[in-house]
Amino acid sequence: MRGGALVEGLGGIGLMTAEVAKASVTTRFQFREFVEQAWFIISVTLMPSILVSIPFGAVISLQVGSLTGQLGAQSFAGATAVLAVVREAAPIAAALIIAGAAGSAICSDLGSRKIREEIDAMEVLGINPVVRLVTPRVLACFFVAIMINGIVVAAGIGGGYFFTVIVQGGSAGSFLSSFTALASLNDLWIGMAKAGIFGFLAAVVGSYKGLSAGGGPSGVGRAVNEAVIIAFMLLFVLNSLMTAIYFQLVPQDGL
Repeated sequence: MRGGALVEGLGGIGLMTAEVAKASVTTRFQFREFVEQAWFIISVTLMPSILVSIPFGAVISLQVGSLTGQLGAQSFAGATAVLAVVREAAPIAAALIIAGAAGSAICSDLGSRKIREEIDAMEVLGINPVVRLVTPRVLACFFVAIMINGIVVAAGIGGGYFFTVIVQGGSAGSFLSSFTALASLNDLWIGMAKAGIFGFLAAVVGSYKGLSAGGGPSGVGRAVNEAVIIAFMLLFVLNSLMTAIYFQLVPQDGL
């Protein structure tokens, strides 16, 4: 039973993803709803993103700085720290914040509408809830995730600079000049692409669980918990796949 429910859930998420992607290009853009949802998502994710990104950059810089110092490659501490933040840490941090804050809020909102039978009323009136409610929320998450990723990258690099140069006594010139030693513009693009796709997926999962909620308020609570857990699992799996594909398609610079 659990295996069947899992397959059914993944299938439903896949179908909703396809429906949202189709509605994004074939239906009238819900600009007002998009702006309202984007502003709401920013309001609940901006401060956590800034607070999380600084420790990310600090921990990475401290670990990398210690390792490169032991290997006699202190001049590459900046490059490796930036590479880790831009390519992996920033998209994951942005995705987890979007999934935990925005995805759960979307699931709770749509789940509440579902148990109040507002979704059924929309369908009776001939209004597709995926087009009217889900698509603008998903596109808003997609947009905000990319913006949040940029904030995490900037704050992470700033924190890395502080801990590498100020705390560990590294060279500011070496930190800045080594950016292009390992990292490239392609790493920034893949980080942005990851963040956008992760935000899109987190919103789809939250929307699907919200629209399939039942059993009253307690059912909405269970749907929110399930949405966050499923989103986290899918994000980590998808991140591994995207990273593996990226390594195969894009040649990596060496020292």
